[in-house]
Amino acid sequence: MNYRIQMAGLLTVLAALLTVESAHAVDPAVLAAQQKRIDVVAKVAPSVCAIFPPGGGGGGSGVIISPDGYALTNFHVTRGAGIFMKCGLNDGIMYDAVIVGIDPTGDVALIKLLGRNDFPSAPMGDSDKLKVGDWSYAMGNPFLLATDFQPTVTYGIISGVHRYQYPAGTFLEYTDCIQVDTSINPGNSGGPLFNDDGELVGINGRGSFEKRGRVNSGAGYAISINQIKYFMGHLRSGRVVDHATLGATVATEADGSVVVGSILEESEAYRRGLRIDDEIVAFAGRPVRSVNQFKNILGIYPKGWKLPLVYRHEGEAQRVLVRLRALHRKSEITPKKKGGPRPQPPGKKPGDKKPGDKKPDGKKPVPIPGHPMVKKPAVPEKYKHMHIPKEGFANYYFNQLEQERTLKGLKQLGDFSSATGPWVLSGKTDRGLDYELAIADAGIGMNLGPRSFLQELDGADPIDEPPGSGGLLFAMHHLKLLLTSGGKNFTEFYYLGTEPFDGGSEQVDVIVAVLTGAESRWYFNPKNGALLGFDTRLADDADECEIRFGKLVEFEGRKLPSELKVSRGGEAYVTLKIEQATLTESPKKNDKK
Repeated sequence: MNYRIQMAGLLTVLAALLTVESAHAVDPAVLAAQQKRIDVVAKVAPSVCAIFPPGGGGGGSGVIISPDGYALTNFHVTRGAGIFMKCGLNDGIMYDAVIVGIDPTGDVALIKLLGRNDFPSAPMGDSDKLKVGDWSYAMGNPFLLATDFQPTVTYGIISGVHRYQYPAGTFLEYTDCIQVDTSINPGNSGGPLFNDDGELVGINGRGSFEKRGRVNSGAGYAISINQIKYFMGHLRSGRVVDHATLGATVATEADGSVVVGSILEESEAYRRGLRIDDEIVAFAGRPVRSVNQFKNILGIYPKGWKLPLVYRHEGEAQRVLVRLRALHRKSEITPKKKGGPRPQPPGKKPGDKKPGDKKPDGKKPVPIPGHPMVKKPAVPEKYKHMHIPKEGFANYYFNQLEQERTLKGLKQLGDFSSATGPWVLSGKTDRGLDYELAIADAGIGMNLGPRSFLQELDGADPIDEPPGSGGLLFAMHHLKLLLTSGGKNFTEFYYLGTEPFDGGSEQVDVIVAVLTGAESRWYFNPKNGALLGFDTRLADDADECEIRFGKLVEFEGRKLPSELKVSRGGEAYVTLKIEQATLTESPKKNDKK
C-alpha cells in the first residue's frame, strides 16, 4: 500500500516537472529566427571593413561590394583618411586601399582594397522594397572598437523610408534616405546596413546625436543603396561627382499641389516649356505630392542625367525629357590642398575632443590606445602609380581604366587611324532628298537637297548648321576625330560614368569629349561595347544635336552606321541614310609630295 502511494507521488512529481519543462520550452520558430540572424551575420561579416587613416587619427567603416576590392564608405570618412588608407577585415589582415571616386554632396565614397582579386563581397539589395518595421543590421567600427577588425553588429528595425535630411551647416544632403533605430554611433560611418536576408540596402552615415552628446538616440540614417547604384558608374570614373537640380524651385499650394515658384530661363526645363505656376505632377516616374518628396526624388540623381518630367501647364499635362543641371559650382565640391570642402562629420559637435580627432592646432591626432595605425606607414611603392591627381578628379587613374575599357568598343568599327584625310558621305534622307557631307581639316560642308551649309574650322566658333539641327556639321567633325584619334585630339576627354539612354531604364557608358567649347557625349552599350550614338552641345545651356546610329554596314573594310537619326531637343530633324562613304587615307611620312 505504501509502495503504491509512493509511486503515485513520484508520478505526480514527474508529471509536474514535465509540465514545467514543457511550459518553458523555446518555440522552434524562435530558435530558427535566432539561427537565421547568426547565419546572416556570419555570411556578411567578412565583407565589412574597419577603415583607418595613416597615423591613427580616427577611423570609420566600409563594405566591399565586388571581389576585386571595390568598397563603399562615407565621403566624410575618406576626407579624413586621405588618398591611401588601411582597411582591416575580419580575417585579421589589414589591406592597403586607395580612393577611387567621391560624392561630397551625397556623403559617399568609393575606395578599392588592394592585394587580392577574391575579396568577400556583400550582395546589393533593393532599398525601395524596404518597409517600416523590417528588421535590419548595422555593422562596423563604432567608437573604433573594431581595432581587432571584428565588426560590431546591432539589430533593429526600419523606422522610416524616403526621409529627407537638410544640410546642417554643410553641403552633405541626405535625400530619400533610410531611418533606422538600429544603433548607429560615431565610427559606424560608412558601414553597411543589411536587410534580414543579408543584402546591402544602405550605407550608414548620420545619427541624431545632438541632444545626447555622441551617443545613439535611436534615430540613425543610411544612404539608400538605390541612390548609390545611380552614382556607381560616376564613382568608378574617379571623378568628384555632383548631384542634380532641375533649375527650378517649387512650393506647395493650399490645395496640396506642388507648383513652380521660380525657374532659370537658361535651364533645359524652361526650354521644354516649364513655367512659373506650372504644377509638377511626376518626376523620374515617381509622383510628386510635396516639396520634400520632390527634393527626395531629385536628390538621388547625378547631374547631367536625362529624366522624364510630367507637369501641368494651363490644365494640360506635358511629358518631356529634361537633362538635369549641376547642383553646385565646380569650385564648391572640388577638393583643394587648402580651403577645400570639409563638411562637418554628421553627428559631430564643433569643439568635441575624442580619440582620433585632431587637436585645435590641427597638427597632431589624439592617440588612440590600441589603434593599429599609431605609426604612419609609407605607401607601398607598388601602389603609388594607382593615384594620378587631376583637377575635378578624386583619382584620375581609375578614369583612365574606364576609358580604356569603354573605348575597346570602337574596335568593332575597324581601324580609322589612317583615315585622316577628307571624308565624303552621301545618300538620301528619310524625306527622299539627296545629300552629300564632306568633312575636311578646313571645314565641313553639306549639300542637303537644294540647300548648302558650311562650318569653318581653323579656330572658327561652332555654329548651328544646318540651322535648327543643333550643330550637325560640328558634331560630324567630332565623330571623325573620335574614330581617327580616340581622345587625343580633344582638349578634354574623360569617362563620365553611366546614365539612362534616351529616357529608358537601360544604362549606358558615357565618354565626354570637349573641343572649341563644344561638348559631345558618346554612348556605349555596356553589354557588347557598341557605340550607339552621341549628343553634341555647342555651348552651355544650348539644345544638343542628338545623333543615333542605325545598324552597321561595311565601307572599304571599315564599318559605319547605315543611317544617322538626327534630333534636337527631342524633336526629329532628319535621318541621313549612308549609301556611299569615301574615307581618304592620310599620306605616309615617306611619300613624296
